[in-house]
Amino acid sequence: MELAEVTTLRLGGPARTVIEATDERTLIDAVRIADEAGDPVLIVGGGSNLVVADEGFDGTVVLVRTGGISVNADACSGATVTVAAGEDWDAFVARAVDEEWVGVEALAGIPGSTGATPIQNVGAYGQDVSQTIVSVRVFDRYDRRIRTVMHDDCRFGYRSSAFKAELQRYVVLSVTFQFRLGDLSAPVAYAELARTLGVELGERAPLARVREAVLALRRGKGMVLDPGDHDTWSAGSFFTNPILRPEQADGLPAEAPRFEQPDGRIKTSAAWLIDHAGYGKGYGPGPVRLSTKHPLALTHRGGGSTEQLLALAREVRDGVERRFGVRLVNEPVLVGAEL
Repeated sequence: MELAEVTTLRLGGPARTVIEATDERTLIDAVRIADEAGDPVLIVGGGSNLVVADEGFDGTVVLVRTGGISVNADACSGATVTVAAGEDWDAFVARAVDEEWVGVEALAGIPGSTGATPIQNVGAYGQDVSQTIVSVRVFDRYDRRIRTVMHDDCRFGYRSSAFKAELQRYVVLSVTFQFRLGDLSAPVAYAELARTLGVELGERAPLARVREAVLALRRGKGMVLDPGDHDTWSAGSFFTNPILRPEQADGLPAEAPRFEQPDGRIKTSAAWLIDHAGYGKGYGPGPVRLSTKHPLALTHRGGGSTEQLLALAREVRDGVERRFGVRLVNEPVLVGAEL
């Protein structure tokens, strides 16, 4: 199998061995047996956060295709929902909205599997999964046992977690969420979304309206997968938004976006830095270029290579650093490749 077949970038060379795990036991056994044999392992869910080398992966690729959602809900305590790692995330968000489970409605349209969401602490439009995750059930490859990691031990941060810090250690099996019940969203915490909804920051809106508004905003930026639109053949946002020390932020132009963080640091916009460093929408030659809808997405137009994508990423990263003194960090996981 070419890994281009299972990544949203449609890039990546062959895998030596592929195992499709449709149940938890197969998933655990595939990883355990490969580990015992000293064989490298690559876990693939939705493939939306992977950049795989043109040479492929000389090891065992485990495709996580597990399914199942269990619900325990009542009017007093809300809904406790456990989701198998292989469940499609966007489909789960749609169900949450239909069931009036509050807290993930602004995370609509994000590609990939549910098991990947705690690893990156997936977030968008003022929400992230750490706000509703209670626990994550994992297979610990080091201790060779199943563990339940409670929220406080997940060490969630901006696009980070304990699972990302030790990426080779944990295989996510399922994720448990706790939701408030209601037909109104969590308080809207993102200015662009609030404007689209016609509400003030901190106000609530009907769940379905929030989901629809987020999908519309994401489509406008090429961030909803569409097989017919090459602007969506990407790994989403390729770089994380830099979080800077105050003295670093002071070195940016006055008009650069600034968002104060609880620890006193300043978050700025990677997309703004890229655009103002001279890499606008659609920048790049040939089959790999920045999205024509959003400069933060590196897209593959078909017929390209991972090395071309990495070359463009390096050009953008280095150009931003020369212009603003800020070094961008890639968000997708690089497999057999480096910037």
